[in-house]
Amino acid sequence: MQAKSKLLVTLVTGRTIEQGVGKEQGKTSKEYVESVSICFVDSEDLKKLGIKEKTNVLVSTKYGSVVIKALRSLCGSHPGVIFVPYGPWANVLVCPETDSIGMPSMKGIPAQIVPAVDKPILSLKMLLKRQFGK
Repeated sequence: MQAKSKLLVTLVTGRTIEQGVGKEQGKTSKEYVESVSICFVDSEDLKKLGIKEKTNVLVSTKYGSVVIKALRSLCGSHPGVIFVPYGPWANVLVCPETDSIGMPSMKGIPAQIVPAVDKPILSLKMLLKRQFGK
């Protein structure tokens, strides 16, 4: 199978055990950052992208783009769907509007994923500075 330079996917975000445990360590902790600056990708989609697990990828939606680490999904086959745990990196990718319910829509967002082997994952401080200029 020939590798593609990009793959159109559906983004789903949500909670994970690791994200919750990391959050208890503090949002600036290594555990938290490593638990939320990732995306879970179907193993067939990793092959389509021509990358291995733990490769940095650029995920983009109409709301923003962010470099995160691709991990092989452990939750069965779901080609065309990626999962990003709740956190600042996921927040870059979702619509900031809440439609008066207090929570943005975090599921079913059209996205594109491309290998980003030479691009770093921004630190929390740098990500917030890029997003909010502070």
